[in-house]
Amino acid sequence: MPTRTAAQRRAEASIVYDAYLAECPARQLLDRISDKWVSLAVNALADGPQRYTGLQRRLASVSQKMLTQTLRHLERDGLVSRTVTPAVPVRVEYALTPLGRSLLPLMRAIKDWAEEHMDEVRAARTAYDAPG
Repeated sequence: MPTRTAAQRRAEASIVYDAYLAECPARQLLDRISDKWVSLAVNALADGPQRYTGLQRRLASVSQKMLTQTLRHLERDGLVSRTVTPAVPVRVEYALTPLGRSLLPLMRAIKDWAEEHMDEVRAARTAYDAPG
């Protein structure tokens, strides 16, 4: 096995992602996909392409600024595609890319888990907050 320089070893190590390290790009991605609006947007797009207004109606209480920011981040990360159809008015649709679809089962599982276990979490919160 040939000897490698320290620079070569560092370059090889940088290819391996370790989300426990603060500088790791995987940690940045975890930050992105753990956002509640990202999770809800990905789940909302599961049934196919949707227009901005449809997403905004589906994601109750999301502000226009937050939805726009979320969709831009998802597009930048390759999870969502944005298609503009020239018409009057212009039609813009958002859809999951194949990469975004690969994330969908995880996001759906987290959403389903939260809905299924909310009563237990509420009970735990009540017990924790009870004077002791």
